[in-house]
Amino acid sequence: MHRFSSRLWACAAFSCASTLSQATPLLRCELTYAGSTQTLEATAVEDPYPVASVDVGGRFRFKAVVVGKGAQPDYIKTYAYLETRTQPVLVQQVNYYPPFTGEPQGQRLSGRQFVYAGPVERELQYECVLHGVQP
Repeated sequence: MHRFSSRLWACAAFSCASTLSQATPLLRCELTYAGSTQTLEATAVEDPYPVASVDVGGRFRFKAVVVGKGAQPDYIKTYAYLETRTQPVLVQQVNYYPPFTGEPQGQRLSGRQFVYAGPVERELQYECVLHGVQP
């Protein structure tokens, strides 16, 4: 009896975790600079200000913020910064507002973006896909 209840409990826990993960929006951005690609994942937050930007090749910084509770974010913002000697300088900000679709493979939110900045016009490429949204 104990084995059966343990298995039942494990299945229930897995089922709940799967349901929760599907109901939680996840923004996945692929960032490419100088031939190197990294992935940034952002989950929903209530307060966007503490979300930190990430370093991209020592030349750029990138920040993605998904704001809201539940399965439909209130808004999403992405920020691209040029890294300078004194401080990062904002070179692109993009705002996305609902409704967001619940496409099975994720909603291609930004398309492929090309950001050029700095004295020799360095190029940052990125693309963001939104997963786990309930329409």
